[in-house]
Amino acid sequence: EWIYFEGGEPFLYYPIMVEGAKLAKENGFKVGIVTNSYWATSIEDAEIWLKPFAELGVDNFSISDDTFHYEDEKQNLSKIAKKASDNLKLPTMTICIEEPVVKKEQEKGKPVISGGAMFKGRAVENLIEGLPKRPWEDLNECPYEDFKELGRIHVDPFGNAHICQGLNIGNFWETPLSELIKNYNADSHPICGPLIRGGPTQLVKEFDIEHENEYVDECHLCFLTRLSLIDRFPKYLAPRQVYGLD
Repeated sequence: EWIYFEGGEPFLYYPIMVEGAKLAKENGFKVGIVTNSYWATSIEDAEIWLKPFAELGVDNFSISDDTFHYEDEKQNLSKIAKKASDNLKLPTMTICIEEPVVKKEQEKGKPVISGGAMFKGRAVENLIEGLPKRPWEDLNECPYEDFKELGRIHVDPFGNAHICQGLNIGNFWETPLSELIKNYNADSHPICGPLIRGGPTQLVKEFDIEHENEYVDECHLCFLTRLSLIDRFPKYLAPRQVYGLD
């Protein structure tokens, strides 16, 4: 139903993104784009960047606008992109991820972290300080992805077909995407299988991964465990850039 061009940053591959959006619309898909607006240096320039998408009738244009992207409001390129997209009458929305904080009113023993950030990638390194943690044994399910019934697939310029960022079912440059999806077996997948059976906790147990006693959440433990396994399963844990490598 939908094809989204998101990141990373899709405007780094601008000609391919324009052609991809065109093909998606021609084949009856709704098209969305998510951007950090690095390219919006002026309203006039931004309108030139966005004009092809307005002409194609893109169905959603989402702009990241928060302190993770622009700490200085005076240099906030997202505001410029928003003005340009409004001028072109693109259906635009902004995405704001707040810094994670603890909800103080939560019951003792059940810390809840609000803000919307997910603790993987650079978030693991930069955002967890001072946040409450939970016993690793309690992180026994994935609260976000349905590995049995794939509702969405992320594809990147390197051919990786992700079911979660950095967790793949294969490479569509080597095997057509339709075949990857058709042949996907969650239970036999070396990473998804353990996650289905018992979340990140089970992934640690099955591969006997060295670990801490506590983590902020499921993503935190899962990401660090997959990082430990990346050289063992390079086909399924890629690209390395997702894990802060290379």
